Amino acid sequence: MMLRTCTLTCIVALTVFSWVWANWPSFRGPTGNGHASAQAQPPLRWSVSQNVAWKIELPEGGNSTPAVWNDRIFLTQSLDNQGRERALLCLDRRTGKELWRQVVCHDEDEPTHRDNPACSASPATDGQRVVVSYGSAGVYCYDFQGKQLWHYATGKIHHIWGNAASPIIHDGMVFLNCGPGERTFLVALDLATGREVWKVDIPGGKFGEKPSDWLGAWSTPAIVRVGHRDLLVASWPEFLAAYEPKTGKEVWRCTGLGRLVYTSPVVSPEVVVISCGYGGPALAVRPDGQGDVTKSHQLWRTKERNPQRIGSGILLGDYFFQPNAAPGSVHCLEWRTGQVLWNERLGDVFWGSMVYAADRLYVTDKRAVTYVLKPAAKFELLAKNELDGATTHATPVIVDDMVLIRTWRHLWCLREPRP
Repeated sequence: MMLRTCTLTCIVALTVFSWVWANWPSFRGPTGNGHASAQAQPPLRWSVSQNVAWKIELPEGGNSTPAVWNDRIFLTQSLDNQGRERALLCLDRRTGKELWRQVVCHDEDEPTHRDNPACSASPATDGQRVVVSYGSAGVYCYDFQGKQLWHYATGKIHHIWGNAASPIIHDGMVFLNCGPGERTFLVALDLATGREVWKVDIPGGKFGEKPSDWLGAWSTPAIVRVGHRDLLVASWPEFLAAYEPKTGKEVWRCTGLGRLVYTSPVVSPEVVVISCGYGGPALAVRPDGQGDVTKSHQLWRTKERNPQRIGSGILLGDYFFQPNAAPGSVHCLEWRTGQVLWNERLGDVFWGSMVYAADRLYVTDKRAVTYVLKPAAKFELLAKNELDGATTHATPVIVDDMVLIRTWRHLWCLREPRP
């Protein structure tokens, strides 16, 4: 009887376990730092004819990263090249079949760069609600059946290159960088109601029409636990700052950034690393300070010969790995000192951020070629995986045994065949 009971228990346990899914709830994954779950087992290699589970066509170009929760995939998507119709698509994770879509119409002209279509911000979900940011069209929240729960009106967010910062969810609140442009602010919303909890205005915004006005941050904030408190870390033109998530009170500030910030802060309890774009500096700062920490907590700052950087990197152990947009290279440095250990030119430019899974680094270039690297102090290329050469600016998503790659007109699901 004991053996039979044990056998039945094991069968039930295995059955329940088989329905446990790993999730990718928002841009940069489960903890907001580009790390997939510890159980992830993605394929090492794929191509247009190898390890393709499914592929679906998308209505227009787009840069956003999918969010994944259980059997659902959520993807923001402009339905036309003018950004007049902005949609949230809900897809079946097993097949890619569209389950529903919700469309928001926005008739006002909203400028952007040709490489940055409307709806570039990725969705965020807590498993019950899905939050999306549509620039000047505002922030929307839906349930998993597609019912609209609330809408927050941001007002006009205008920059010549558009916007891209994604919402993040933490402790019952939604945080969003509403910018860049003449109106730029960091806002916290109540997840259940959409009510504005606090707002911090960021000075110095510009529309960007003239090179002398090129100023702005497209970066997504990040949450980090330091000691006994959570910090909301956000990067802005010329400074990096940490805020109390519940109040918006500034905890510390580190100056020394450039005027254009595309990457998101990469955070850990020991260090925050941020890399500017357009040849601007990178710096590292300890996150346990108070007030102006530029002199007291800044570990290093690079000043010259910096590449163009759009995608965000990975902190792992003693090292920081960063993809670069121009040239198409990846470098590894010691985060305590800033010393570069290696710098390798791989392929086309990298717009998407790097992902860490199964003790590997995955990074996809603009032509949908994904390079798989060993995360070590010595460069080692493990695999080079080509798709159809289509444009992609999105970050790969890795959950369980699959990789999702969003190209300009398709969403690919890559997975080794199951026995």
